[in-house]
Amino acid sequence: MKRISSFYLASFGTSILGNSITAIALPLLVLFTTGSPLGAGAVAIAAALPAAVAGLLMGSLVDRINRRTAAILSDVISAVALLVLPVVHLTIGLNLGWFVAVAVLSSFGDVPGITAREAMLPAIARAAGLPASRLIGLRESLSGAALLLGPAVAGILVAALEPVMVLWITSGLAALAALLTLVIPARATVLAAGPGTIPAARPTRSMFDGLVTIFRSPILRGLVLLGLALGTVLAATQGMVIPVHFALQGEPQFVGFVLSALAAGLLVGGGGFAALGHRVPHHVWFIAGLVLVAVGFLSIGALGPVWSIFVGAAIVGLGGGCMNAVIGLAFVENVPDSQRGTVLGTQNAIMTLVPAGGIGIAALLIEVGGLTLATTVLSALWILAAIGALLTPRLRRLGRDQG
Repeated sequence: MKRISSFYLASFGTSILGNSITAIALPLLVLFTTGSPLGAGAVAIAAALPAAVAGLLMGSLVDRINRRTAAILSDVISAVALLVLPVVHLTIGLNLGWFVAVAVLSSFGDVPGITAREAMLPAIARAAGLPASRLIGLRESLSGAALLLGPAVAGILVAALEPVMVLWITSGLAALAALLTLVIPARATVLAAGPGTIPAARPTRSMFDGLVTIFRSPILRGLVLLGLALGTVLAATQGMVIPVHFALQGEPQFVGFVLSALAAGLLVGGGGFAALGHRVPHHVWFIAGLVLVAVGFLSIGALGPVWSIFVGAAIVGLGGGCMNAVIGLAFVENVPDSQRGTVLGTQNAIMTLVPAGGIGIAALLIEVGGLTLATTVLSALWILAAIGALLTPRLRRLGRDQG
């Protein structure tokens, strides 16, 4: 039965790796084709907004059908969307309209696919005879590995090929993820009750059921707010603060290394939880993650020597890997299987909008008061969020009864 978990992790890792490569190659393709940074920004917005809507709309669908089917369909949509651009390039030629159209189409594959794979994890763990905590830890490690390898692979491919040709490869990765998911038996992706017993969702309210569930649950509400704080500070730091700092220092080549240090930390944090999560109480991992992320952001925010920024990024990744694993497990334990797709779809939809907000906030702070103001505000935001979590009994005790 371990073969089931292997195919699950392989499909998850392949999908994330493809997304990581696309995130680098697609903006370069837009920039090279249109010559306009504004055009690249327009495509990013065109992808983010429909992705958020797709998360809200498709989450309930993930609960209506087999999660394996939903994941396969999502990967097929992503593969077809990415394939459109090379085909159009070879025939009638690309323009900004094609990029926007493809961004909208692909958004209906990305978030639902992530949601479906997250929702099926408890069933996969049971079928494989593995603790859910271990499988979540391995999944977080794969995310870190994909974030570590993706930019490097994208850089090599873009240097060797035209950016548009790289999309043939990323489309193939999406198709491979679909095939790997197809190998997983359908019975292994649902819990005992099966999808047939799920009550029919209310069509007029299904889009908002996830929001209602999160709002009414103190623990889910707290975790989503904490995720918003982390996502905002992280996006602002890696998307604006670090690039601007190194650009001003005349050392833009270090930006990629900092992001790799962050990804390496995620890899170690998730791997540590997978290996030791059953031995160390889960609330210890959670609290350690809160503190480590705060220490890492403070180290980055000081904008000291290059090595200190590298270390800070690695510490943020390490803390994030520990904390994210516990949060993922908390959603498994606190959301009924029949609603898991709806709730996770809502969470993923919300988080899709966070990077643009974080980068916008950082840009405004830098414009008003420079990098020092930006790093001070961002570090303070996370410290306040961490203190709020530690002062909230249900979050402070997160996982105390497990592990």
